[in-house]
Amino acid sequence: MLPINLRIKLGIALLVYFSLILLFLKRRAIELKYTLLWLLAGVCMAILVIFPSTLLTILHVLDITGIMNGLFIICIGFLMILCMALTSIVSRQAGKIRRLSQEIAMMEGELIEVKRGLEETS
Repeated sequence: MLPINLRIKLGIALLVYFSLILLFLKRRAIELKYTLLWLLAGVCMAILVIFPSTLLTILHVLDITGIMNGLFIICIGFLMILCMALTSIVSRQAGKIRRLSQEIAMMEGELIEVKRGLEETS
């Protein structure tokens, strides 16, 4: 089992975590769809803190000895999943930006051709 003082500290850390996420959402620092990703990670962490037997079961399945080691490994796993999800989002956004830049360049070229055509007819 997790020591009670550790569970209390983790609970306080989770409250701060959720408060920060909601503050960012309120200030529109991050969009709702990205906030949901962080909230899901927080809920998973909360389940592990509130129900430590779940953590012990996961550690037993993964054959990890030591609660702190297991908690550390699981947190790193969550962070890796979040980084992968955010990297995927950034990659999609970079593709959209590249496509938009190309479309703007093509439109500017067409605009220059139209202006030349108007100047020649004048």
